[in-house]
Amino acid sequence: MAIDFTVRDVIHKVVAKFVHAFLPDAKKPYNLKAVFQPELDIHGIASKAEVYNIEAEPRLIEEGFSAACELIYYLVADGYKIKTPIFNMSIRLPGEYEGAETHLPEGVRPEARLQASAALRKYIRERVQVEFDGIDQRDGLIAEAVDEHTGQVDEIMTIGNLLTIRGYGLKIEADATHTGEAGLFFDDGENPPVKAEILAVNEPRTLKTIVPLSLAAGKDYALKAVTQSYSQHGGGLLKNPREVRSEFKLTAQPAQP
Repeated sequence: MAIDFTVRDVIHKVVAKFVHAFLPDAKKPYNLKAVFQPELDIHGIASKAEVYNIEAEPRLIEEGFSAACELIYYLVADGYKIKTPIFNMSIRLPGEYEGAETHLPEGVRPEARLQASAALRKYIRERVQVEFDGIDQRDGLIAEAVDEHTGQVDEIMTIGNLLTIRGYGLKIEADATHTGEAGLFFDDGENPPVKAEILAVNEPRTLKTIVPLSLAAGKDYALKAVTQSYSQHGGGLLKNPREVRSEFKLTAQPAQP
């Protein structure tokens, strides 16, 4: 089934809010953040077919999409370069070489490179309007989390390695009464949250921590910062701790040998 992005004259709207600057090189006081709809898996994507007048049955979309994803998984691993109307994917071999090597250097592994297709980038550029919706009034924000072992953002975290968390209102502070409550936590939604033992950097816009060894590989965790610090004003502590929770989850993975 071919996908034609031009068949319907649809203009999409993305709601965006101003959030206090969290990027390290910010020159102005605010960043702009899209207010995302709920996260969808393959089943959720297929269920939206009727909304956009897609004629194929949701069941067929889900089954076909799942099969295609599984096939692409193996083809990319076999060295094929995949081009679709939505994305392009290929294997990348990082590093620099003399030309006489017979194996990859210690610690270097093949990587998957994924890029949005030119057609999708053009569609977004021409068909998406941004609706400004004022300043985000939340008391702090976890904007992104970078796994320093792999460089991936908002996807995974490597157990026992460094994780950099950016946002605002993140600094962990507490008085003597609430010390036990404050901290950075990893929450899987089922078991008691795991507290980070090490905060290498503890600043309003940046937290750096070592991903706890006790996290379960393959499990998804939300990040939760509990602090009494003010999110926007310096000096003093709040009477009670406040909680800042990530909208995304990170999958814990073991470090590669």
